[in-house]
Amino acid sequence: MDVHALIIDDDDASVDVLQSLLSKIGVKSTTIRPLSRNILAELRDAPPVDIVFLDLQMPVMNGYEVLDKLQSSPDFEEVPVVAHSVHTSHLNEAYDAGFHSFIGKPLNRHTFEENLQRILNGEHIWEVN
Repeated sequence: MDVHALIIDDDDASVDVLQSLLSKIGVKSTTIRPLSRNILAELRDAPPVDIVFLDLQMPVMNGYEVLDKLQSSPDFEEVPVVAHSVHTSHLNEAYDAGFHSFIGKPLNRHTFEENLQRILNGEHIWEVN
């Protein structure tokens, strides 16, 4: 699969699990751990990506704030941004905020590859496990 994913998350364990699942299906990934409010600079330095997995709860900027930055960047205009969170109660809020899809943590390794393919094909996935 010739796909590159961007992971924006501050939790090492979550990043490791997601990277592992992506790697097993041949998807390259880049990770940004937002450590400042200047995420735009980090986004400009990121390689072109096909999908973004974005955690909702992070200490410096939450996922909704980062989503606003992504939506204002022409580089991410056509890229599906997937809310990737343990806070499944945020499903409706994520939908209203403009996320493309929602995949709850912990990830379901049995459905992950199929859901990724469906998202890349333009389908919206709202899975809370």
